[in-house]
Amino acid sequence: MSKSESFEDLLAQFDESQPARKQTEPGVGDRVQGIIISIGEEHAYIDLGFKAEGVMDIDVLKNEAGELTAKIGDKVESAVTSKDKETGALILGTQHGLKAHDLSGLQDAYSQGLPVAGQVTGVTKGGVEVQIAGQRAFCPASQIDIHFVEDLAELTGQRLDFRIMKIEGGRRPNLVLSRRAILEEEKRARAVQIRAKLEVGATLPGKVTSLQNYGAFVDLGGIEGMIHISELSFARLGHPNEMLHEGQEIEVAVLRIEKTDNPKRPEKIALSLRALTKDPWQEASATYAVGTKVSGTISRVEPFGAFVELTPGIDGLAHISELCTDKRVNHPSEVVKVGDKVEATVLGVDIEKRRISLSLNENKAAEAGVNIEQYKQKPKEEGAMGSFGELLKQSMKKQK
Repeated sequence: MSKSESFEDLLAQFDESQPARKQTEPGVGDRVQGIIISIGEEHAYIDLGFKAEGVMDIDVLKNEAGELTAKIGDKVESAVTSKDKETGALILGTQHGLKAHDLSGLQDAYSQGLPVAGQVTGVTKGGVEVQIAGQRAFCPASQIDIHFVEDLAELTGQRLDFRIMKIEGGRRPNLVLSRRAILEEEKRARAVQIRAKLEVGATLPGKVTSLQNYGAFVDLGGIEGMIHISELSFARLGHPNEMLHEGQEIEVAVLRIEKTDNPKRPEKIALSLRALTKDPWQEASATYAVGTKVSGTISRVEPFGAFVELTPGIDGLAHISELCTDKRVNHPSEVVKVGDKVEATVLGVDIEKRRISLSLNENKAAEAGVNIEQYKQKPKEEGAMGSFGELLKQSMKKQK
């Protein structure tokens, strides 16, 4: 090293040779990504690609049981909550919020719009009481979540993130918090990522948020879509709750995306569960060949006949004339009712129209089966006119 080249000069040259380190250093509130390079007893150190390292409270990397969930080399995403004036290190927080330790910390968080971590200590009129940095604070019920929370007492004891919406007073300030503001920001951030993947035919994970008579609403991660009841299953459902429940995590296929003029819901997204399952009609022609004896359950009764569920997604129809052997039937309900277990014979299959004709009439079914076998074994003679033609031919002979 020459005398003209000090250690500071060499360090400056090194910095200039590292393009990644010439980026503008992030400020308070900016989100950053980095790699864990060291984990100590109280802090983890993150390489952010800048001169200054990031420092993160070790508790952020632990689960509820106090177990460390990250290791050296793992990537982490966080937000810059402050900067150490002595070392220049960037102090990082996460979705767990900044741990403010005193009133001045709360003032800083309020002025910078940073989240703070607090513990719900009880339910009070109109909301919940929160202990935060040794101060009592209030979060209105309307600001505790994006969705309505029926029982606020369930939140007691939980440590959650809040944004300070109001801070007034001296040593015992009036603190008003909002958790909803943070959740909505996270939702918008997730929505940006989901929209990048959103296209017809895509398969996405989601969570059921609401069940209605006509279908199920699913949160895809900041964006909501709907599964019409007809797209839940190939089987006939009376209500979506026969198959799903609120909070259930599922995978769905995107059927349609329609743009709207509503800024809050810029698109209507039609989803499907049925599209991700095998169509039972693909093998119906082999499974339900004409003459096959089948078992099923009466699923619906109409004036013209009874529908029989043979397997989820496949119903056959027994016409009213195929329901009984010994009497005239005026309505199928005289013979069968919904839920009855029945035995039937397949009379016909139309895969294109998705129809299977059945008979519960043992005598007719037996005759049909014999005729079918005879037809299969004995080819029709060349020039034969069929049963009606034969009768007409015989009648004409008698007249002569």
